[in-house]
Amino acid sequence: MAERGMRNSGTDPRETDSYRRGGEKAEESSEKGIVRPMRIEDLGSVIAIEQVSFPTPWSIHSFATELRDNEYARYHCLEVGGLVIGYMGLWFILDEGHITNVAIMPGHRGRHWGEFLMRSVMSKMAMEGMERMTLEVRVSNDPARRLYERLGFKVAGRRKGYYVDTREDALIMWLEL
Repeated sequence: MAERGMRNSGTDPRETDSYRRGGEKAEESSEKGIVRPMRIEDLGSVIAIEQVSFPTPWSIHSFATELRDNEYARYHCLEVGGLVIGYMGLWFILDEGHITNVAIMPGHRGRHWGEFLMRSVMSKMAMEGMERMTLEVRVSNDPARRLYERLGFKVAGRRKGYYVDTREDALIMWLEL
């Protein structure tokens, strides 16, 4: 399994500056926001956002396991004024990224922070060798769907009853980077 997730560069991305757990380098910033690798100490803020964003939120244990044990996981936080207001996670396998979750704190939604976060992470991933990304989105989540379409994602299919909590369908979307 260890060989499947590495890109052709032969470099473990966790050994590059942009993925050091401390997040001390390769941060993407705007005038007011900074995108950096997620750290264990961010999980309190991440869980607070997760719980108000999703009907079936991930646990703190799930995020901690992703950060510590999943060699394919790439998680980023969006900080504004020293406060984590959003995050994005994905799995980087071969040359593809599967976005696992994206969320912005409710009081900061509608201000294009989600777009800033996603564009920053997409740019970093393209520089690391990612060629395409995929995600699932609830058919009823119009704001997220509009964001993904604005970023260039295209609907490629539908998963019937994908979301266990509501049996809602998911749209499968893909983007070529």
